[in-house]
Amino acid sequence: MAAPLELPQGSWWDWDVVSCSAGELRLGAGHDLTYHHGLELVFQDPVLVQCPTSFQDPVFRAPTPDEMQAVARQFGEAPQLLVAFEADAGGSEPATCLVAAGSVEVLQATVFRYWRGDLEPGQRHAPWVRPPEHQ
Repeated sequence: MAAPLELPQGSWWDWDVVSCSAGELRLGAGHDLTYHHGLELVFQDPVLVQCPTSFQDPVFRAPTPDEMQAVARQFGEAPQLLVAFEADAGGSEPATCLVAAGSVEVLQATVFRYWRGDLEPGQRHAPWVRPPEHQ
């Protein structure tokens, strides 16, 4: 895929890495990540992840021909998916970010970052949230 990633309408200013493993990269976004996020980008089979662990206000764009060629040289072939964006990572200049993966899924749902026992259908907890221990 060489087109920019399209996101649903919403306030997706604040971003962070929710989880990362050999098989999946999950980015979470919302207007304030203190208690929950409402959007996730789930990259399957990531082979290159070049982005900070938290960032703000990303601008997604089509990867440049140079970026496509550099990733293809590094891995011996063009990736199935290459997502490019610039984001505010706290520096004096925007950070250029690239994610090469097998696919990406855009999920829109409320994901709580703290324990909450009364979840409604479609809501869930972030992977690190655990129920309080009973005493």
